[in-house]
Amino acid sequence: MKWKNRNIRELAKIVCGDAEYFRYRSSSYITEFFQDCDLDYVHDGSTRWSWVASRLEEVLDLPHSTPSVPPDAFIRIIRSALDKGDAQDGDPDRNKALAALNTVLAREGWEAFYDEHGIGQLRHSATNTIVQMANPHRPLSPAEVERRELLIMYLDKCSEDELIEEVLLPLFRQLGFHRITAAGHKDKALEYGKDVWMKYTLPTLHVLYFGIQVKKGKLDSAGVGKAGSVNVAEIHNQVSMMLGHEIFDSELNRRVLVDHAFIVAGGEITKAARNWLGNKLDATKRSQIMFMDRNDILDLFIVTNLPLPKNAMPLESVIDPFEDILF
Repeated sequence: MKWKNRNIRELAKIVCGDAEYFRYRSSSYITEFFQDCDLDYVHDGSTRWSWVASRLEEVLDLPHSTPSVPPDAFIRIIRSALDKGDAQDGDPDRNKALAALNTVLAREGWEAFYDEHGIGQLRHSATNTIVQMANPHRPLSPAEVERRELLIMYLDKCSEDELIEEVLLPLFRQLGFHRITAAGHKDKALEYGKDVWMKYTLPTLHVLYFGIQVKKGKLDSAGVGKAGSVNVAEIHNQVSMMLGHEIFDSELNRRVLVDHAFIVAGGEITKAARNWLGNKLDATKRSQIMFMDRNDILDLFIVTNLPLPKNAMPLESVIDPFEDILF
């Protein structure tokens, strides 16, 4: 992406806090800002806005898929600049800061806005496309690799319900699915083969419905008795029920069929298991099945920059409530 020098300079002043309604950042805080954006830039003491402008040019030159999708690092910079925790006097809701940033972005064909969770998002004005920062196949930064290892340890010890509540639900919400409903495991009679159902609205405003069948461990076609694994035959009936049973959409006040089924495993889904299930289902149902295994979950969770579950945090980050008590 190539920006005009004037716009890069103005965006640099926003990052530095030399623009009204933005937090002022000295040299050390500029370094901290870029570290929060997972960028290993350290301010060298030179003129702040000029140095930041050079770094922004480097970020804009990073690889990206299409002209309507900027580099992930640039999206993180915009989100950090719009962090509601940095609200200044006279602009508690950051509407003035948002307007000032959009004055710069509009000249390059972009628009920033806050989503329903108060997180800054970026939209391409020409295509009206909201940028998603989720390329699960890109190289991970050292910080992301560390977070991935922590999430692996969490998946090894969490229950199936924790996998759903703490990992999958936040992930699918971040990916744009909505009306996400978890059936839970207290009343299995009401699940009809689904642990979760949700819907996704296409750009054409058509709605697709998804059911999710979740298994904590490995999914294979070997014997049922293998520790830590589930035989794919066990979910065959559940998937058939999922695709054949209606769900009630209270927003539309009518019953609808599930369009697609996700089979999600906290471990590996073997190729043999995928082939076995594909052979058992007829051609129509087979085309409705999608698989997500541990690697898919890990990569998507990390690149969307979701906070780790509390139980996945390293021990040194947990505050000891008795640490400051003097005996």
